[in-house]
Amino acid sequence: MASNCESCVNYVYDDEMECYCCDMNLDEDDMVKFLTGSFDNCPYYRLDDEYAVVRHQM
Repeated sequence: MASNCESCVNYVYDDEMECYCCDMNLDEDDMVKFLTGSFDNCPYYRLDDEYAVVRHQM
């Protein structure tokens, strides 16, 4: 597991709030960890690999 939110597919830009947010439904404990920056080993982390589809097609 990883914890770099900027490279996660679930870290998306919210037009209404005008900032990046985690798109997962975090429970209260996870949200506190996320907001304080101590969310190590995130169970929802998925690498935003935009070339995965291209490699699969080759």
